[in-house]
Amino acid sequence: HIDALRVALLNYIVSKQKNEDLIVRMNDMDKENNIEGKDQEILDLLDLFGIKYSQVVYQSQNIRFHSAMALQLLHEKKAFSCFCSDGWIQKKQNEAKEANKEYHYDDACRNLPPELVIDNTAPFCVRIIRPEKSVEFKDYVQGDVSFEPDSIDSFVIMNQDKTPTCDFASAIDDMLNDISIIIDDKEHLKANAKQKYVRDQLGYDKTIEFAHIPINKDNKVSIKQLLEDGYLPEAILNYLISTCYKAPKEIFTVEEVLEWFDLNNIMNEPVAFDLDMLKHFNKEHLKQLDAVELSRYVGFADAEIGELARFYLTQVDTTRELKEKIAPIFSSRSIPQEYAQQAEMIIKSIHNAPYFDSYNDFIDHLTQETQLAEDDLLQPLQVLLLNSQNGPKVAEVYIYLKNYIKEIVK
Repeated sequence: HIDALRVALLNYIVSKQKNEDLIVRMNDMDKENNIEGKDQEILDLLDLFGIKYSQVVYQSQNIRFHSAMALQLLHEKKAFSCFCSDGWIQKKQNEAKEANKEYHYDDACRNLPPELVIDNTAPFCVRIIRPEKSVEFKDYVQGDVSFEPDSIDSFVIMNQDKTPTCDFASAIDDMLNDISIIIDDKEHLKANAKQKYVRDQLGYDKTIEFAHIPINKDNKVSIKQLLEDGYLPEAILNYLISTCYKAPKEIFTVEEVLEWFDLNNIMNEPVAFDLDMLKHFNKEHLKQLDAVELSRYVGFADAEIGELARFYLTQVDTTRELKEKIAPIFSSRSIPQEYAQQAEMIIKSIHNAPYFDSYNDFIDHLTQETQLAEDDLLQPLQVLLLNSQNGPKVAEVYIYLKNYIKEIVK
């Protein structure tokens, strides 16, 4: 969705500014929720938006490291085996909810005697022992961040099936990949605090920087849908930066962003999705395309058709709408009965006519050949050339269509 793309974009921008690698990590540990082909779809979208990455890491490939780190924490008594059943945990969570309190694990299994742990055949997960003091870090956007020990809790790091939880796996993977900075949504603040705590307990001393940007929970707009609706990647990226940063200019490219973007200046207010603003950016970026490139969005590779498309940009905002304007001109048409006789005369005259660079010369020739009065000529010609009785006049667009006249009028 659109907020996820913004996170990827900001990470990319900062990686370029720092001249560091951008790593894409796939959270594929939850097999039940994995969607076949979704990873490639994500990578294809990143490629489409010019977000270059150095490598793709699948968390499932690092399970042996996750297990080793969990074992280390157990040996150092910084973690413990928890035999509480899912049903029991759910009961405690429901009780906390009914009491309008935040649920915290009660550490029931934290101090079990060794013999009860060794001889226990019940399924168990592994929990890290809750911190003794607040977990604190400085965030580029949120400022000084602090989470109390109970807020972090004795959270699960290894599930009963011996797979790592996402927070634990991510904490280890950040160490393995030598991550220097993470830019994420604000809703992941606590998750990243938990991950920092894991690394602290493992003695990892490299400081990983954070920037958590605010999101609007209604911003689940599909990027695929926006692309299908005719929004340019450049316009979407322009929009995304503008929703979180006071840029020095309104319309810009990502290359330009690299020159002036500063994490310290990210705005810390959630912004609701604004389709009208996106339409504005999209139209402005369409205007900046050269004629041949613009023509490709309507199915051609011709500068004149590109200029015809540019003419219609006053009426539309997206490439999809633009194509809907151009396509009928090159489609079969049904001539209204009232114009049938005149249309037949005009068609014959056009196919026997030489090429005319000037619209006036073209009309003069048709008038002379058909002997039709102006009112009887122009309206049928409008239908024949533009497949519409409304919209722009032939005189306004003839310059773009003059090389296609005989192809259009069949």
